[in-house]
Order: sequence, then C-alpha cells, then structure tokens
Amino acid sequence: MEKSLIDDAGQVRAGEEVDLPRVTAWLQSQGLTLEGAPELKQYPGGASNLTYLLRYANKDLILRRPPFGHIAKSAHDVVREATIMRKLKPVYPTVPEVYAICEDTEVIGAPFYVMERLVGVIPRQNLPPELGLTPERTRQLCINVLDTLINLHKLDPAAAGLADLGKGEGYVARQVEGWSKRFRAARTDDVGDFEAVMAWLAEKQPKHEVAIRLIHNDFRFDNVVLDQNDPLKVIGVLDWEMATLGDPLMDLGSALAYWVQADDDMFMKGSRRQPTNAPGMLTRDEVVRYYSEQTGISVDNFDFYTVFGLFRLAGIAQQIYQRFKAGNARNPTFATFGPFVGYLEQRCQQIIAASSL
Repeated sequence: MEKSLIDDAGQVRAGEEVDLPRVTAWLQSQGLTLEGAPELKQYPGGASNLTYLLRYANKDLILRRPPFGHIAKSAHDVVREATIMRKLKPVYPTVPEVYAICEDTEVIGAPFYVMERLVGVIPRQNLPPELGLTPERTRQLCINVLDTLINLHKLDPAAAGLADLGKGEGYVARQVEGWSKRFRAARTDDVGDFEAVMAWLAEKQPKHEVAIRLIHNDFRFDNVVLDQNDPLKVIGVLDWEMATLGDPLMDLGSALAYWVQADDDMFMKGSRRQPTNAPGMLTRDEVVRYYSEQTGISVDNFDFYTVFGLFRLAGIAQQIYQRFKAGNARNPTFATFGPFVGYLEQRCQQIIAASSL
C-alpha cells in the first residue's frame, strides 16, 4: 500500500501543544510501556475534538482532547466518547482499543484519552485509484461499510453495558424539536425559514421508535478505516462523540443526507465529501432497501427519515453559516453554505410534495 494513502499527522498548530513529558509520565503510570523520546504530531481539522499522534519507538498512540478555550460543559465530552468505545469493544470489534482515560485536568489542562492507532485507508471524497477497485469490488466495499452500521444497530445496548447512554424512548420527538429550535436560533435573513418543513416533520413523525438501539449519529465513509492490505475490509469506525441511544432509522436518514450519488444535480455534487458516487456504489434507494432486508425493519415511511436527515444537515450548515456571517468563522467556503441551505429546503419540499405520508 502506498504510504500516501495512509492518513498522517502534521505539525502541531500554534497554541495547541501538549506537554509530552507529563503525558508520557501519566501514561506510564497507567501501565503502558513506552520506549524512546516521544514525537508529537497533530491531525488536520479540529472543528470538534482535537486529535494528535503520539509516536514512541515501540508504539504509535492517538490522543483526543477537547478544543482549547471555553466550551459548554456537555460539549466535546471526550471521557464519554472513550467510555462508549471501551464498553463497545468486546461486542463491536471495529472500535479502536482505548488504552487510558484521563479525567485529571492537571495533566494537560483538559480531560483526554489515548487509544490505538489504526493504520489504514480512510475513504474521503474520492476512492484512491491506487486501490484498483472495479465497480463490482466498489459495490462490495459499499455493502461492507453498510454492514458495519447494521451490525451496530443490531447490538443490544444492555449487553454492552450502555443501556443508560441516552434517554431512549421519545428520541424522534426530541430530535425534531431540538433541531427546529437550533435552526430558528441560527437562521439568517438570507435563507428560507423551513417552517413548512418543520411543521411537516412535527406532524408526520412516528408515534414510536422502530427500536431503541445504539446509534453512531455521524456515520460516513470518512469515519471508517479500511485494511491497507484488503481495502474491502472495515477495520475501524471512528468519531463516537455523538453516539447515543435512539431510533436506528434516524441514524440511517442522517447518514444518507451526505450520500451524493452519480445522478444527483450539480449543486448536490458540489457538497460531496465521500465516494458514494463511484461506479458500483449503491444509490440511496438501494441502501434503504438493503438495510430493510438485513434488519427486517419496515421502511414504508422512510420519507420522514429522509427529510429529517436533510433538515438536520441544513441545521448544521446554517449554524456554521451564521458564525461566518457574524465574522466568527473565516473559511471562505462557508460563504456557500447559505445557498446550500436554500437548496436543502427545496429538496425537502420536493420530497414532501411527492410523499404519500
């Protein structure tokens, strides 16, 4: 496997350094055997929790901590994320192993955890041509990734010791109400109001969840790791920050909001961040049918989950766009988020108009 296909960390951003001697001493106190002088690198991004590579002579480790600066108490809870992963590992092997969880803020100024580094390929916007995937193999990769989500949804939360992870029943109503409030709070005067969409979601939401299961809440191709020697094999699922107990169809609907397929229009294609348009990939309708076949869950009312997923994505984009307009986010790409939110409202309205719900 070409080294360029493996994600590597870069230089640590100024002001986001980690006290290596203190971290090393603490890890050793937790029973980790570490050899040689450590090297610290940082992965790009960092809009959510910050991710570092700790490289020792005998072991590579991943360290996750919250962003610097003041954050809400319930946000960026790395201890919760690590605890979920640790409990899941025995029943869901595609979770990285967590080696240590530190709640003592005296070590680096914030809670953090350290886990194994999974060395593999993370499929991002386009599948690397070096993988040499034919449409047939790409289809199998797609199915394998979907099976990873399905296997998560088939788990009994109590068997993993996670029965108290979330509130459970009433999840759909809480999500519809919560995202409606967040959108209204973030709305700017140059985007639509989504009021008709929010009213439809409130009216058409199911009275009961199809099940209460552990859901990932941010399941995308760029949150999975593929085996570097067998790129059809998923060896890891990353980013468990938003995992909770809820309706698995809400998880699927949210995942499909990012699923840009080959015959989508140019506006949708411009938002693509994963290789779901590649020859051989399942379409959104095929994903829903496959999911239903494998789980036995009825998808007769999936229009609701489709619209919710698009609305949730619009809410996320609008929150970022509001910060951009206020001058608190400088990435020029964010200027396109306002028109994208308008596009998502149109898509929701089209689905609603055609729906039999």
